[in-house]
Amino acid sequence: MSGSTKKVSFESVNRNTLAKQVVDRIIQLLVSGQLKPGDKLPTEMELLDVLNVSRPVLREALSALEVLGVITRKTRGGTYFNNKIGAHPFSVMLALSMDNLPAVVEARMALELGLVTMAAEKINDDQLRQLKETIEEIKKSTDNNYGAADKEFHRVIAVSADNPVVEGMINSLLFTHEKTDSEITFREPELTVEHHTAIYNALANHDPDDAFKKMYHHLKYVRDKVLKQYNPNK
Repeated sequence: MSGSTKKVSFESVNRNTLAKQVVDRIIQLLVSGQLKPGDKLPTEMELLDVLNVSRPVLREALSALEVLGVITRKTRGGTYFNNKIGAHPFSVMLALSMDNLPAVVEARMALELGLVTMAAEKINDDQLRQLKETIEEIKKSTDNNYGAADKEFHRVIAVSADNPVVEGMINSLLFTHEKTDSEITFREPELTVEHHTAIYNALANHDPDDAFKKMYHHLKYVRDKVLKQYNPNK
């Protein structure tokens, strides 16, 4: 990685814009060729000055980019575009669409429906045990705070697909999960357990067709629920 900071130029960002617009501006540095994978970004103070945004907005944008694998922040070492950013175009597209909830939800569906069919063919006993444990955790939840167990259920399925090409998409998948989960205002643990158990049984039977159907049923329910809250007039 280059240790020096290159001179870059930005369009100014209005104070009232969302962090997503800051994400757009930063990614534009790559798109325009001003910076390349592995290059160091301007310092936080420089970004605050040229983008004309508050520190919380900038940090929210940088956190989103880090979760998506677009940047790496090093303690006292600065912030860098990841060297292999070109190998993760999905992360960049997701970053650019982070305020488009319908698109994010559908991206999650596209990823998980493919992953679950591969997982049905490859999942092992230890991974099935892990899935079972997450379902038990949700059952035991008394305060509806079972997001971590829910996320782990979907992570294990993604990992069990055991495909190095799509492995780089797992962080993006988990980001879409967090985004949709954050939009849910009421939870139904019994229904989540029912859906997850159906998916688990299909995977345990190593039945790709049934796994696809059960996952689609679950994700369609999540999509409809989230988008109804997102746009209650539809």
